[in-house]
Amino acid sequence: MATNIQVAFDCADPLQQARFWAEALHYRMPDPPGNFASWEEWARAEGIPEENWNDAAGIEDPDGEGPRLYFQKVPEGKVAKNRVHLDLNVSGGRGVSIEERREAIYAEVERLKTLGADDHRGAVDKDGEFWVRMNDPEGNEFCVQ
Repeated sequence: MATNIQVAFDCADPLQQARFWAEALHYRMPDPPGNFASWEEWARAEGIPEENWNDAAGIEDPDGEGPRLYFQKVPEGKVAKNRVHLDLNVSGGRGVSIEERREAIYAEVERLKTLGADDHRGAVDKDGEFWVRMNDPEGNEFCVQ
């Protein structure tokens, strides 16, 4: 049996990052535990000070297939290129013509830009493959292919 994984992101604003990635990946914010109507209600009941309510946030695949993503607040900012990044596979793969793949990729890039990502690192067209290098709202690198 495969090991379930969670991908953790260090960040300045966990809730903002969680919302961006939930939209980007078509994930969802999990419901609060028990009978709590909101995470704020749960945090208040747990005695968590309001200034710590945005210390962490998580998102999950609504179908339960993809890994959970966890965003945790850290005091330091991002200073170097990621050593690990996410690839968002939206093009249909090699069974789809390169023109159709480019079209699907560019459509997704535009959608992600409306959510706060940027594509200033540009596209790569190499050996029959095509992808666009992007950054999330806090500068974490990811690719759309």
